[in-house]
Amino acid sequence: MAAKTIQDLFVHELSDIYSAEKQLTKALPRLARAASDEELKKAFEAHAEETQRQVERIDAVAQAMDIRVKRLKSGPMESLIEEGRDVIESIPQGPLRDVALVAGAQKVEHYEIAAYGTLCALAKELGQDKAASLLEETQQEEKQTDQKLTVLAEQGSNRRAKGQSTQAEQ
Repeated sequence: MAAKTIQDLFVHELSDIYSAEKQLTKALPRLARAASDEELKKAFEAHAEETQRQVERIDAVAQAMDIRVKRLKSGPMESLIEEGRDVIESIPQGPLRDVALVAGAQKVEHYEIAAYGTLCALAKELGQDKAASLLEETQQEEKQTDQKLTVLAEQGSNRRAKGQSTQAEQ
């Protein structure tokens, strides 16, 4: 990255999260198929639809600021998605895999929350209130998704996986 101005940095960060969201739109259906818990499947499916709207919101930010999103591949998201593939390949379908899928999904959400927080701050610094508002909307959605995943884990997946472990030990 060769950023010389805060605007350059903003464009790079926006391009990175755009790539991350595009990668995620492809990964979420795979996660939904890999989950055994119906509520988790539904959560991944709903987030796939939400992620598509977030991509469209990034397009709106770029248009509002009259900038072009650069074509690049988000390395952090690529690594997180690879981690999800490893979970799917190495843990048999069931409660333990569901716990691992939730853990991985929350890592993704935390990455996105941080990225959108940075973008909001940069947009405000650049005097781009409309862009900042759009980015804040997405950041709030990411925080809500993280909370939903926590509830799914605490009210279901974690307990079922613990029960599965206890049964295996007997």
